[in-house]
Amino acid sequence: MITKIQLLGFQSSKNVNYVLFTIFLLIYFLTLCGNLLMVTLVTHVRDLHQPMYFFLTQLSIADVLLTTDIVPSLLHVLLHKVGIISFVGCIAQFFIFAFCEGSEFFLLTVMSYDRYLAICNPLRYTTIMNHNLCLKLVIMSWLLGFSLSTVEMASTSSLQYCGPNTIDHFFCDLMPILELSCSDTSGVQLEIMLISAPVLLCAFIIIIMSYSYIIFVVLNIPSSTGRQKAFSTCSSHLTVVSIFYGTLFGVYILPTASGDDTVISVTYTVGTPLINPLIYSLRNSQIIKAFGHLKVISCKRYKTIYTS
Repeated sequence: MITKIQLLGFQSSKNVNYVLFTIFLLIYFLTLCGNLLMVTLVTHVRDLHQPMYFFLTQLSIADVLLTTDIVPSLLHVLLHKVGIISFVGCIAQFFIFAFCEGSEFFLLTVMSYDRYLAICNPLRYTTIMNHNLCLKLVIMSWLLGFSLSTVEMASTSSLQYCGPNTIDHFFCDLMPILELSCSDTSGVQLEIMLISAPVLLCAFIIIIMSYSYIIFVVLNIPSSTGRQKAFSTCSSHLTVVSIFYGTLFGVYILPTASGDDTVISVTYTVGTPLINPLIYSLRNSQIIKAFGHLKVISCKRYKTIYTS
């Protein structure tokens, strides 16, 4: 029975690893700052108390959990050339990773439905997308992500692991873990696929249908200004969805070499959590305005405390 697992990470020289360590540490810091700032803005600025921004805070929370689950392990591997993690810790890391990715998957689906209502049914938008529905959709997204990750973790843990104990990756993903098993993993893979695929496929279809209707409605707006304004409300989300699905498709669907797989994995575990708040903030005038408003409030509070 395996008790310890070695994560090989990046097979590069020590100097290169030090450079990568500095880069990923900076990315981790910026990711935490960007996503936590997004949550703070939406929480404290009244103008952002809207369904779209509420969903955005949940996406930021998922990104913070994901990057905190992966990056510290990655930094350790870069410093020591190899990372040692307990088998239980490896399964736990995979569970948190699957939970965050699954929840983000469903949150992006909810956000696409929100954009569909806002553009295709604007008169009834505030009535339909009320606080109770927003809360139910968010809870459902987290519960679905938790349920799917629990199934994957339980199925994976039920196998026998007797060696080898080396994973040629920088974190514990599903397929690298299954490759360590001395049991027949085909049944587990089939079980995970039969349970996860229909749910994920339904969510993906909702996104496709939502944006099909959105594009149809936007193209039928007579004025170019109106089309541009309507599409700008969902362009950020569409960009995030494209990056999210593109990287996952590259890792889990397309056959890639080991090095390419590692690079793409870095993109969606380290890069995407940093990119998401940048895309939403830089492309959204309300976010930029709210940031300025929060700065003014913070300065006033600081002056009040300092003068008193």
